[in-house]
Amino acid sequence: MANKRLLKHAVNGISEELFAECIAASLYGSSRHQENSDALLFTILKMQRNFISRISHPEPGITAKAYFKDLREKFTSQVGEIADQINNL
Repeated sequence: MANKRLLKHAVNGISEELFAECIAASLYGSSRHQENSDALLFTILKMQRNFISRISHPEPGITAKAYFKDLREKFTSQVGEIADQINNL
């Protein structure tokens, strides 16, 4: 397991990239999808805040290895879903 600081840095970096891609898609795409892109931007920010707080405060009763493995899997799946939504804008 990487230390928490590196994990937080990775989550922030990926979230920034998704945010930038969503902004670019909303600026260069059609204007009729503005509400969808605004909702997607809010979702990205909420996801980032959620995963950073989950890294800072792990759940008690679960081994650290299992907890952070599950956290990475959930983060990866959520990033994939958001990337698909950005591609559909």
